Amino acid sequence: MKKLTIQVKRLTTVLIAAFLFLPATRTRAQGIEQQVENYLSRMTLDEKIAVIHAQSKFSARGVPRLGLPDFWTDDGPHGVRPDVLWDEWEQAGQTNDSCVAFPALTCLAATWNPSLSHLYGKSLGEEALYRGKDMILGPGVNIYRTPLNGRNFEYMGEDPFLTSTMVVPYIQGMQENGVSACVKHFALNNDEEHRFQVNVKVSDRALHEIYLPAFKAAVEQGHVWALMGAYNLYKNEHNCHNEYLLNKILKGDWKFDGVVVSDWGGTHDTDQAVKNGLDMEFGTWTNGLSEGVSNAYDNYYLANAYKKGILSGKYMEKELNDKVRRVLRLYFRTTMAPRGHGFLCSEAHYEAARRIAEDGIVLLQNKGNVLPLTLNAQSDHRNRLPRVLVVGENAIKMMTVGGGSSSLKVQREISPLKGLQDRLQGIADVEYERGYVGDTSGNYNGVTTGQDLKDSRSKQQLIDDAVKKAKDADYVIVFGGLNKSDYQDCEGHDRRQYGLPYAQDTLVEALAKVNKKLVFVNISGNAVAMPWKDKVPAIVQGWYIGSEAGRALAAVLCGDANPSGKLPFTWPASLKDVGAHALNAYPGTWREGHKIIDEEYKEGIYVGYRWADAHKTHPLFAFGHGLSYTSFKLANLRLSRSSMALGDSLKVTVSVTNTGKRAGAEVVQLYIHDAKASVDRPYKELKGFGKVFLQPGETKDVDITIGKDALSFYDEASASWKAEAGVFTALIGDASDNITLKKDFRLQ
Repeated sequence: MKKLTIQVKRLTTVLIAAFLFLPATRTRAQGIEQQVENYLSRMTLDEKIAVIHAQSKFSARGVPRLGLPDFWTDDGPHGVRPDVLWDEWEQAGQTNDSCVAFPALTCLAATWNPSLSHLYGKSLGEEALYRGKDMILGPGVNIYRTPLNGRNFEYMGEDPFLTSTMVVPYIQGMQENGVSACVKHFALNNDEEHRFQVNVKVSDRALHEIYLPAFKAAVEQGHVWALMGAYNLYKNEHNCHNEYLLNKILKGDWKFDGVVVSDWGGTHDTDQAVKNGLDMEFGTWTNGLSEGVSNAYDNYYLANAYKKGILSGKYMEKELNDKVRRVLRLYFRTTMAPRGHGFLCSEAHYEAARRIAEDGIVLLQNKGNVLPLTLNAQSDHRNRLPRVLVVGENAIKMMTVGGGSSSLKVQREISPLKGLQDRLQGIADVEYERGYVGDTSGNYNGVTTGQDLKDSRSKQQLIDDAVKKAKDADYVIVFGGLNKSDYQDCEGHDRRQYGLPYAQDTLVEALAKVNKKLVFVNISGNAVAMPWKDKVPAIVQGWYIGSEAGRALAAVLCGDANPSGKLPFTWPASLKDVGAHALNAYPGTWREGHKIIDEEYKEGIYVGYRWADAHKTHPLFAFGHGLSYTSFKLANLRLSRSSMALGDSLKVTVSVTNTGKRAGAEVVQLYIHDAKASVDRPYKELKGFGKVFLQPGETKDVDITIGKDALSFYDEASASWKAEAGVFTALIGDASDNITLKKDFRLQ
């Protein structure tokens, strides 16, 4: 009997493979649906209940009797998180669960390069596959509404079009491996403080125009196989079981056929979990939030309580069967699909991480062309190598450990200091001074950096020591910014201030007085206040860029790579230039009893550059801003038609010339202005872009095609998208505040 069972399992696998290898996508989908119905019809009630909730911290049970293996998931979205014990959050102590850390998603978005997004997803999917993971919990696409959000570094910026365009290839690249992406956090999870208790109040128009488009693109264009619900509430219902978001919009309007996964601890009630769209429950403690017992999985809301409800007649099996169908569909797309073996920590993955990092680093300011570094020992009359002074804790601190669930255990991480030392060996003497002391803990969830960052010097002594060396340096490069500690760029809390921590402003001001070749490299996933901006000639946004951080930053600073990153968010001068703060709409108001915070998005659709345009504020650096070591000219704007009907498409063409002396890439940005509308509309909205690489003197055309959707707004009266006849303007530039070409066209 045992041998027969094994043969049946093998035959089942062969039949599944036959279905999945059918050439036509439609036929393959039909094959999966047949298998889903076949398995569903043979499952017992206990087996159905078992597959819709976790059996460990990161796995769900399969159906051993029918040959369905267990389903394993893990945190992302920047690398595969190290394994924890079956029933605890402690490290499993494995030696083969290190990974490549890819750049944080703010950096990926800053590339404005969809092909690199595909490479990112493909590479991460290969690492996940090797590690035996069937689903990665990412990417994140929540909108950058306030620079205080501790989790902004995991997301893709403020603009729904940019985020939508960048998330789709990431999903496709990952799922080509047979590893499911799990787009998160659906939806309106735009700040971290009191995230379990925030009830968001937002207009339908802002919901559909700003906060949902990236999720919609993930479903309808990326065909993502899973979405994760958010911790917060909307319409007074937790978003992991929300009738409006999950049943009406996601599964109804968008026809999502995948699985809705709860965030860990995001499920609160069996009745709502059954009826309001949740499919798989993970991470619940016995009361859902604060009290847990070992091996509490039978106490989950979709476990014994659900089973008893079915047996008592409280619930019908209709909802259960829909959940199980979705889970089975996920299994046949992943664990039961023919897949390769993947790769772990391959040189190709390190190369991918470096390429993405170099493409996403943003040159914010470069007065006097201080960058790239110009170091020539031959012409130095002092007959010594040039001296480069590196200052700042972020030059040496590992940034892959910490930040919450995206914390990683890496095989290697090259620090900015090490990257510069390697690159400038024999060319310059690279010295280091601490400058400031921030977080010296060096551990998260059992993963330790092994770094001893303690320093007993006072704040003033640290500054004085750096200033002393800076006086005689040819260049001073400060690596400052934030880190992944609580109340900085970290899950669970928001930032407490917009300014830099650890007296960094005082440090920068002091260094600027003694050295005119000062470069500030901001390591963060968020904008920060820069009161010294006009005193520092060069400013670089260095993000959290993972394993290859040092090499990528050195390549850009030294000119081996020409920076081409563009900001995916508006960098305000102060919080009063941000709609959520100017209107006192953040962080919301506690209800009586201090259990729920109502946070009203009073700024509506006016997020980021939309707010800056409407209120004529002047950010430190605009959305889409990013400089280069060469120069470009945009010219010869052409439209394929001067008038279009609702069913037409319009091709916008612009010629781009590299007018400088270095090869480099430019991003052509297309914004649309509606001259007159029946509703209030932003002055302009991003509706297309194209990144083009050019040799010196080379000219290429960039084509961007738009349709009715680029001209539409969400009409609350009809609960639908609407495009009104009239005159529109195509605005072309290289940043939201640098529009250099425009041309009108008419919608009939």
